[in-house]
Amino acid sequence: EVQFAESGGGLVQPGGSLTLSCAASGIRGDVYGIGWFRQVPGKEREGVSCISSYGGRTFYGDSVKGRFTITLDTAEKTATLQMNNLKPEDTAVYYCGGPCLGWIWDYWGQGTQVTVSS
Repeated sequence: EVQFAESGGGLVQPGGSLTLSCAASGIRGDVYGIGWFRQVPGKEREGVSCISSYGGRTFYGDSVKGRFTITLDTAEKTATLQMNNLKPEDTAVYYCGGPCLGWIWDYWGQGTQVTVSS
């Protein structure tokens, strides 16, 4: 069974930074994608970022380009999302999952709350 476990959410002031981590288990093979989407009640799911284990190609949503960076430890199948210059509109529950390529998620974790507020 494929499972994802997120960690690292919290409260931060505008302009601050947070780091999210995601540990994946049950993924078979060496070619896969891990990434995050976020959701605010009453709004549609928004793809944030995705990284492919094949060549390390990365993808970002338009609203986070230049501020967020995703990396992948292929040995541990653990992804990290470094979020800088956070804005109040980044407030959401962030879910880690996969395969995420093409902004399609078949599996995701419980989610972690990120709140950006002064």
